Amino acid sequence: MKPYWTEQDFDVFNTPGLEARMSALTDRIRPKFAELGTDFSSFFSGKTGDEFFPHVAKHMRRTVNPPNDSWVAFAPYKRGYKAVPHFQIGMWESHVFVILAVIYEAPNKTAMAENLLHSDVLKSLSGEFVVSGDHMKPQSAALNELGDEGLEKVLIRLRDVKKGEFVIGRHLTKDQAAFFTKEQFYQFVEETFEALLPVYQTLLQSTKEPVSR
Repeated sequence: MKPYWTEQDFDVFNTPGLEARMSALTDRIRPKFAELGTDFSSFFSGKTGDEFFPHVAKHMRRTVNPPNDSWVAFAPYKRGYKAVPHFQIGMWESHVFVILAVIYEAPNKTAMAENLLHSDVLKSLSGEFVVSGDHMKPQSAALNELGDEGLEKVLIRLRDVKKGEFVIGRHLTKDQAAFFTKEQFYQFVEETFEALLPVYQTLLQSTKEPVSR
């Protein structure tokens, strides 16, 4: 069976030069992001009752350095997604990621961090889910490695540090992705987003009263 993500897809991020890499991205990866964008916008619209829109990365601001990752993001806003919690499907040279993210542009991230600090919703996720405090880096740590204390540190940084971020989801390494057909990858994505939807809803709750510890 043909894998959805191929060796050639991952090799795009080894293409030297901005123009050549952007051309490879446009030819090889962006059509898949467009397809995923259409299909999973419908998924989110059905699950949340809000109309979701896909945002395929265009990397328009780059003038010298070629992108090291690319993605399609999902949010209930047509004009953008960075100021709100949003979902993404994307890839680095090393792996595919399926995530929920709050990045530094989000004006309400302090309140969102408090929501998660005062909730047990993250405990419902399996230990294989991974967490990062910086969406610009490929590195992450599994929940079962972080533990409660490590996770709390990430959330406190999201709350207290201007550049603090919170990214959570699941990854497929390049080697793992080679075994996933389109149908199997879509199932992986859907299962991941299903698990993350309660976290998304918790992020969007109104600011809660402080909880004594």
